Amino acid sequence: MVKIRLQRFGAHKAPRYRIVAADSRAPRDGKFLEILGTYNPTTEPATVTLDAEKINAWLSKGAQPTITVKNILIANKVITK
Repeated sequence: MVKIRLQRFGAHKAPRYRIVAADSRAPRDGKFLEILGTYNPTTEPATVTLDAEKINAWLSKGAQPTITVKNILIANKVITK
């Protein structure tokens, strides 16, 4: 199954995340299918960039977002509850 989830990158104690479509069996920071956006929680307010077109395409193919990614997508009005 394909999941839309966060992939951590950035320096020690300065996390940044990519929002990616990845196989659910792949490791967190491992192989992914496509980058869909970024999330930086260290800024105030948190910086989010999303490609809504790509995200909706993956959702229509049956990809499932994780709880955290789903909350980010709802907050940025990419999807509704």
